[in-house]
Amino acid sequence: MSAGPGGGPGVYHERQRRELCAVHALNNVLQQRRFTQEAADEICKSLAPDARLNPHRSVLGTGNYDVNVIMAALQSLDFAAIWWDKRRPLEQLALSRVYGFIVNVPSNVSLGFVSLPVRRKHWIAVRQVGGTYYNLDSKLKAPACVGGEGELRAFLQDFLSQGPCEVLLVVSRAVEESGGWLNPE
Repeated sequence: MSAGPGGGPGVYHERQRRELCAVHALNNVLQQRRFTQEAADEICKSLAPDARLNPHRSVLGTGNYDVNVIMAALQSLDFAAIWWDKRRPLEQLALSRVYGFIVNVPSNVSLGFVSLPVRRKHWIAVRQVGGTYYNLDSKLKAPACVGGEGELRAFLQDFLSQGPCEVLLVVSRAVEESGGWLNPE
């Protein structure tokens, strides 16, 4: 756990290790260590029990989990992951009913200090803690303060406008079933 510049006291933040950004994003959005690489690997096995090479993680077994693992992990805790339709304005989000966000963004690949001309997908978490939204990207040294609701919408729009990016809303099952993550039109 870390709290530093921009991260208020008590903001849980796991740092990047290997290709475990999905595990870190889950734990960061939940604000506690609930999942490990072993737990994610077990979810992979349950999703593809007969697969010789599991399609939900890296062939090397170092992580790089796909969205199905994130969704199954959240479902095991009575949460749901809702794909945000990028065609909708973010003003339609009922933020008070959204537990947090897991965002999939392009990320540069590096070996040590050398940046490679390759981009991969990277999972990050965004969550409100103590009335303030934080970017809980595991590649950051500490949580980065996003601000209030207006700043959050601008932050998410920034990602969405940069190209291949997906936003997952983390909501309770009740909110999922009622469609309560949207403001009434």
